[in-house]
Amino acid sequence: MNLRFDDVADDLRAAYRGGAGWRDSAPKTAWKVAERAAFLDRLRAAGARTLVEIGAGTGQDALFFQDNGLAVVATDLTPEMVAACAAKGLDARVMNLLAPDLPHDSFDAVYSLNCLLHVPDADLPGALAAIRGLLRPGGLFFLGVYGGDGSAGVLADDSHDPPRFFCWRTRDQLLDAVEPWFDVVDVHLVDTDGLPFHSLTLRR
Repeated sequence: MNLRFDDVADDLRAAYRGGAGWRDSAPKTAWKVAERAAFLDRLRAAGARTLVEIGAGTGQDALFFQDNGLAVVATDLTPEMVAACAAKGLDARVMNLLAPDLPHDSFDAVYSLNCLLHVPDADLPGALAAIRGLLRPGGLFFLGVYGGDGSAGVLADDSHDPPRFFCWRTRDQLLDAVEPWFDVVDVHLVDTDGLPFHSLTLRR
């Protein structure tokens, strides 16, 4: 079966619908804080002023970038998550990352943490192309995802209901996927005391 994002999107919305409260109250892990801060340093060095977050969840990261001087748009597939972002004073919008309703060439940066791991392989090129289209030439894209052995499917013992679809991509799979769309600025593996996490900083 050639699974597409539309096949899993409704279950993803349902799975994340009720999680805004506990996600907002959960402490941010140290490695996520460090990755976010490192990307902010790159943005400052590049003179970036605008950022869109893809898969913003409750908006903790989007708010961090806004509080540090960037004009931010927070986007998410799930209306309840977008409402949580808006409650923080963010410009927040419901958006399917495969069809972003935002102007082309309009952002200095894109930030996406553990969002594209829900996109099946058949739609990953389209997602990357859409993200590239949002960036101005030279703009930076932080792509962070948990990785694995290249397998994909619904997580049988997921704590969410319904269980979510994941693509556990290898480093080489990710690099092959981004190569047509972006130049690689940095790629490294983060020790999360659990799943491997691939951190990529890319440039249009």
